[in-house]
This record gives sequence, structure tokens and C-alpha cells, in this order.
Amino acid sequence: MDSAQPESRKAGLPDGKRSAFPCGCVLAVTVLAAGAAAVLTVAVAALLININQRKIEARDPFFRVVELTEDTDDPAVWGRNFPRQYDLYLRTVDMVRTRFGGSEALPRTPSEADPRSVVARSKLEADPRLKRLYAGYAFSVDFREARGHAYMLQDQTFTLRQKFKKGQPGTCLHCHASTWVPYRKAGNGDMFAGFEKLNQMPYFEAAKHVNKPISCIDCHDPKTMALRITRPAFIEGIRNLKAAEGIPNYDVNKMATRQEMRGFVCGQCHVEYYFKGDAKRLTYPWHKGLKIESIVGYYEEVGFTDWTHEETGTQVLKAQHPEFELWSQGIHARSGVACADCHMPYKRVGAMKISDHHVRSPLLNINNACQTCHRETEDELKARVEAIQERNFEMRNRALDALMDLYDTEKARKAAGATAAQLAEAAQWQRKAQYYIDFVDSENSMGFHAPQEAMRIYGTAIDFCRKGQMVLR
Repeated sequence: MDSAQPESRKAGLPDGKRSAFPCGCVLAVTVLAAGAAAVLTVAVAALLININQRKIEARDPFFRVVELTEDTDDPAVWGRNFPRQYDLYLRTVDMVRTRFGGSEALPRTPSEADPRSVVARSKLEADPRLKRLYAGYAFSVDFREARGHAYMLQDQTFTLRQKFKKGQPGTCLHCHASTWVPYRKAGNGDMFAGFEKLNQMPYFEAAKHVNKPISCIDCHDPKTMALRITRPAFIEGIRNLKAAEGIPNYDVNKMATRQEMRGFVCGQCHVEYYFKGDAKRLTYPWHKGLKIESIVGYYEEVGFTDWTHEETGTQVLKAQHPEFELWSQGIHARSGVACADCHMPYKRVGAMKISDHHVRSPLLNINNACQTCHRETEDELKARVEAIQERNFEMRNRALDALMDLYDTEKARKAAGATAAQLAEAAQWQRKAQYYIDFVDSENSMGFHAPQEAMRIYGTAIDFCRKGQMVLR
């Protein structure tokens, strides 16, 4: 036999068969495979470069365009290093109302005395009962819905309360302006000395020392960006609170955890307070605790009174904006959720996770503010919040009606010859009742920060009103 093999057999194919892939097709497939491999290589390289860039961003999340110091109180300068946060901070000019909160923009004709072209809705016009609640006090002439941080200084400057009697003291600047730099300058480097000095000045004299609403430096260390407490009244207040809890010599800037600081930096200003003595020293009444009974107990112990009620002659108290105190009694605080978790929730920007400095109601940002923890739909979560607020609003109205009844009974019985002892006892019930009502009504969550506690306070206030009437009857 011929030992020579057919070409097809040499190629490893069956006898008489030819290749199904001509040489040109094999070459094309090879080129395509090589091209795909090259594209894949480029893609993988790009991905690795992107990952590396993101790691660099995560390690150094900002560019040091300018040097920040303890005297840099202009947020625009901070914004050069932190443009994303600064852009969000600027959005606090927004005026968006939720069902029971926020501010509705109302146009106003500017004047030389008050250049504002937009103001928030008047609470006194929305509910005239508040005029009776504050009768004889500055809040009976001007009390408006709270606006964003961008307006905190100008709304304090141009409120009609400044014209009431002798006006307001420089103490008010503690929470309505960027005070870290002014306090230190006024005290020649001593923040507490500057705090004491500005407290005692008339408001407009003290206001010459400030020029910004709240700024980055009021909450952040310019070198490390760590959160810090810069308000003297809070430093003293939290020290007194911790002492009452058995923790002496508490230093908030050294002993608080980072998560606690995410609540404390807000609690510097969103609190109840009073002006102590002739020096008008801003003081937080936390010496016995944060619950309303503890606060009232402290005021009774020191004999403090805000003003004499114009209709009844009773010495009464004015609650400020005790968000921190009411929040501390609620389920979110108990669960370790801080103010910033809901009002300044984290958001992703590239590889970075930043805190949303567009400080606002969580109802305007449900996806980031609420759905991080709660898996229900936005509509369901909004409905739950509004249901809680509606019930508190209903109880608020019942409590205010009961207080109006007490006023009427006091005036009628006084005219009819009630004894001094009866009137004095009724006055004590009025003093507590109206403070309890004002405490929740002046707190800007319509009870949501601690729903059951808010309802308890309103219910107790109604009981106080009826006891006052019973004394007189």
C-alpha cells in the first residue's frame, strides 16, 4: 500500500473532508478575539484606575485650596475646600412647608427699618389664642414660623419683638449668629469671657460684633473637621445634666461619642433656656434633668419668671424651642438616632459619603432621611408621620381651649370676689398649664420627636387647667 497520507488526513480530518473554516475566517476570528481582549483589558484598567481614584478620594475627601483657621467664620471660604457641603448649606434659603411645619413664603414690601422682601407666616394670625397665651409679653406682638438657617440672624434682627418695651439682650445672638469668633475676640481669646460680655449688651450693640448666621466653624474644628461644641451655654448645660446623672466634671468635647455629637451640635441651640439674673447669662435649665417636670422644678427652685400675664396677673414662663429636650424622650433618641441622621442624612457623591447640609424636615427628604431604616414606601411613611402630628394637633387645640377657659374663669371669679388664697392657687395651676402647652407648641415637630410624651404633656396641661377652675368654683 502507498504509505502517503491524504492532505485531509494530515490535518486530522476524516478521509475526503475539507476544513469547514477557510483560512480567512480563522484569521478574522483571531483578530476579533484579540480586539475583544484588548477592549476588556482597557476596561479592566479603567476600572482599576477608577477604583484607585475613589480610594484616594475616600482617604482625602477634599482639596485644601485655602488654609482654614480658628478665625475663618465666612462659610464661603470653607466652601472653597468643601464645595459640595457649601452648595447644600446655601439651599437653607428654601422655604417649603410641610403639613404641620416649615415656612410658607409670604411677600412683604421692604422698608428702611425692615429690608426683608419675604417673611414666614405669622403664628399669631393663624391662631389668635396665642395672643392671649403671651398677653403682656413680646411674643404677643410677633411670632412667626421658623425659617431655614440662612435667615436665623436677619429674622432675629428685624422681629417686632426687638421694639417691645426695652428690646432684647445680646444673649439672643448665642443661637442666632456665628459666635465662635466674636466670643473669642470679645474675651481676648477667652470664649466664656466674651460670652458673658456680649450677653449683657443691648441686642443691637452686641450685634455689631457678629456678621454671619451659623457657619461651618460653629460645628467643626477647622484643622480636623471633627464635630465640636462651641456654645458656652450648652457646655455648661450638659455638664449640669451629667452631674445630675452622677457624672461629675463632664467635658462634652472630650467625653462625648461621635454619634452623640451628631445630636449635641444641634442641641447647642434647639433647646429650652432662660436669661439668668441681671447679667442675662444664657442658661439651660437641665440641673434636674430634661423632662418637663424637672425643668419646671428647677424654675420653681430658683424662683424664675419670664413675665406677668396681662389678663390674669399670674407670673408665668415662656418655653423657647425645646427640640433637644423632647427628642430625648422619644424612640429615636432611645434607639441611638441623632438629629443629623434625619435632618442631615448621609448622601453619596462619587466615592464620598457626605452629610446633607441642606438642613430641613425629613418629610422633604424621605428616601435618605427615613428609608435608610424604614422599609415602607414614602407615601406610607409620610402618612404615619402626619397621623401622629394630626393627633397631637387635636390635643393641642383641646389644651389651648382649656387654657382659655381657665383665663375666663380666673377673671370672672376675681371680679366676683374670689379669695386671695383661691386666686393664688389657681394662678399656680395656670403657670404650669400654659408652660406645658407652650413647651410642646413651641417645639418644632408637632409632637413627632416624642409622640407619647407630647400627648402626655398636653393631657397633663388640660388636667392643670381643670384643677385651676375647680379651685375657683
